Amino acid sequence: MAPYQTADSGRLAGRAHGEAASAAADLSTASEGMLQGKALLDKARSLSNRPEEQIARACGYVGPSGRVLKKSFYRALVAAKGYAVPSASASPSLSKGRQAEFRTRVHGNGNLLIGQAYTRRMGLEPGQEFRIELHRETGSIWLLPLDSPND
Repeated sequence: MAPYQTADSGRLAGRAHGEAASAAADLSTASEGMLQGKALLDKARSLSNRPEEQIARACGYVGPSGRVLKKSFYRALVAAKGYAVPSASASPSLSKGRQAEFRTRVHGNGNLLIGQAYTRRMGLEPGQEFRIELHRETGSIWLLPLDSPND
């Protein structure tokens, strides 16, 4: 017997472990891989009285860290129903995250913000100083780097 374990607690733990193991056996198909097509629809239909996360896990949609891959599961369900689902790998021109629009507007407090996407793209560093030139004829603002403190 393990330390701090009585005979009764061992029987209770064994029974609880047995129940958990049988429930896990019902839901566990992760070793079979991620189900697709008709197999996915049949398995999801048979488990329709369970929570979504358990259904996805039972159909094999679990990442290496144990996290349920809900988005992949839902996409596979939609594809199994016969709908075309564009994948991220199918269109390489699309990238993740927000893209710089090369537009800005004057804020209510009068400030004009130049975002991090633009400063990073230009290779600007924090603390770098500029002289601002206004060109009324063209409506443009020029930022001229200050190379020396005398500029």
